[in-house]
Amino acid sequence: MTTPVAGEGGVDAYERLAELGLTLPNVNPPLAAYVPAVQSGNFVYVSGQLPMVEGKLLRIGKVGAEVTEEEAAELARTCALNALAAIEDLVGLGELVKIVKLTGFVASAPGFTGQPAVINGASNLFGDVLGEQGRHARSAVGVAELPLNAPVEVEVIAEVQ
Repeated sequence: MTTPVAGEGGVDAYERLAELGLTLPNVNPPLAAYVPAVQSGNFVYVSGQLPMVEGKLLRIGKVGAEVTEEEAAELARTCALNALAAIEDLVGLGELVKIVKLTGFVASAPGFTGQPAVINGASNLFGDVLGEQGRHARSAVGVAELPLNAPVEVEVIAEVQ
């Protein structure tokens, strides 16, 4: 049995967001024929989230070329915040039990091998906001291209009540 985020010793995600000075953004509209998140049983599957704010991509280009590793980690943090917004929109963060799996994709310049450090931006955001419930399994994958020439994309599987 897992502990819910809000209540019974869990972290209150809304309080932590406020303490960190973060606001959940509006959910970005899908770029194609899919939905931002879908629930099946006790799991929410969040579609790939790009580093978009108010419908605009924050940066374009390859990590290790036009985008630095540090900049990409901040962009991954934005992706994670967008994933939380998708969960909030579908079921509410009060229903969140745990982030189970994070998959991060990094549009990598030839020779760039710092994908894990980039995706730490998303992992750290989940830890900062959700504490122990934000700890997750993870993959960090280098890819040739991402939609809209985005440097990073994050998808999430979350357990909910």
